Amino acid sequence: MSINRQNNIFVLCIISILFVFLSCGKADSDVRVRQATHADGLWYPDTPAKLAEVVDNYLAKVKDEPVQGKIIGLISPHAGYRFCGQVMAHSYNQIKGKSFDTVVLVGASHHYSFPGVAVYESGVFRNPLGDVEVDSVIANELIKQNSAIKSYLSPHIPEHSLENQIPFLQRTLKKFKIVPILISDQSKQNCDMLSNALANVLKGKNVLLVASTDMTHYPVYDQAVKADKFTISALETMNSDEMRKRLNEYMKKGINELHCMLCGEGAVFVVMDTAKKLGANSVKVLKYANSGDVPEGSKDRVVGYMSAVFYESEKKTSSNNMDSPLNEEQQKILLKLARDTIETYLKTGKRMQFETDDERLKVKQGAFVTLRKHGNLRGCIGHILPVEPLCDTVIDMAIASSTEDPRFRRVTLDEMKDIDIEISVLSVPRRVKSADEIELGKHGVIVSKGMRKGVFLPQVATETGWDKVTFLEHLCADKAGLSKDAWKDKDTVIEVFTAQLFEEEK
Repeated sequence: MSINRQNNIFVLCIISILFVFLSCGKADSDVRVRQATHADGLWYPDTPAKLAEVVDNYLAKVKDEPVQGKIIGLISPHAGYRFCGQVMAHSYNQIKGKSFDTVVLVGASHHYSFPGVAVYESGVFRNPLGDVEVDSVIANELIKQNSAIKSYLSPHIPEHSLENQIPFLQRTLKKFKIVPILISDQSKQNCDMLSNALANVLKGKNVLLVASTDMTHYPVYDQAVKADKFTISALETMNSDEMRKRLNEYMKKGINELHCMLCGEGAVFVVMDTAKKLGANSVKVLKYANSGDVPEGSKDRVVGYMSAVFYESEKKTSSNNMDSPLNEEQQKILLKLARDTIETYLKTGKRMQFETDDERLKVKQGAFVTLRKHGNLRGCIGHILPVEPLCDTVIDMAIASSTEDPRFRRVTLDEMKDIDIEISVLSVPRRVKSADEIELGKHGVIVSKGMRKGVFLPQVATETGWDKVTFLEHLCADKAGLSKDAWKDKDTVIEVFTAQLFEEEK
């Protein structure tokens, strides 16, 4: 080996050692300092005065609407502040002026892949606003809970998902410590293990949980909004298994450039399940937006952002009135909304906006919009699950039934005078043990097995005159792509729902 090459390698080694020392080595009287890596003026400001000003301005724009109960956890995005800072502010405004001894930060590792859990167990996180101490007592208690939970510093050094949260904490809380946690393996097994360990360690302590995650990457704007609304609906179940199932199913739709539903889904599952174990019984989504909503963003390639809070409600959650039938006036409003939506979209290519003071129309509920021309089916598409407010569901399904039903060509504006609109507003599906529980004409039916699923609305049985066996055979074969007797299979899931059906006056 030449002298020059030896010298070059020696210099590189010295530089590497200095980088580790400056990033996370011992400093300031032997305190380990994790230096900020994203205080670069792009992700967030690099001077104390500017950083404080930017964060405070975001917080000042949030209307004070505190949840009624004890806050246990938050969800906050982690992109550059110019993209998601205003969404972040909605989460952190909820804790302004409150007191927490420790904030447990959970995020996904963007740069390192590793099994188990990586904890930064001691030292300080430094940014332009100052140092925040790691709660080494809780961190080490957590590490003792399971051999898969380790002190592993390297993933934390370049990671922004936790670092981005800290300035907002510094501007809303007075004195607190942090426990920084990163996960790479977002499997159910790993998330459940960490959630159980956290619940064991944190029970009885004055702590706040924070899940750091962005939402969709990187579909076009309209597809991002649809996917993110679906994710929000899944989150509101407060059931991580159900949420995981729904997100996995949505990813299989094959939407162009949809890389993920949540980049930190494991962090969300961990914080949600831990919050529930610590007493949370409610979740509230505070704000949704995406990168296409800010001047710097593009609507061609979008990342979604959400803020939410998990809390222990002071009073029993009241019914959302989903079971209350729509009155005649509400039916007329939705039918007119469907027609106006289709005509607006066919004329302009733009989704119509709709505002209402009627709380019943803002209840999240599934619905189908059916189009008929001279009595013949011309399009029918719907959402079964309560993904978004009913009025928004009708808008989206009206557009889909007129332009996206693969069985028919796109509806034209000239046709609208000959088309009648029918809306079916659905109850939440429930699983039944056998086909014996199905009531033809009353129940819509969903059959699913593996990746295959089919649905018939309640009126199908009435319109066709089929008996139950014929109804189920057609559902399995024609809609789900299964064998006609698949409904008898013990592995086939059968669900039923009811529908309130109404149509335009002829």
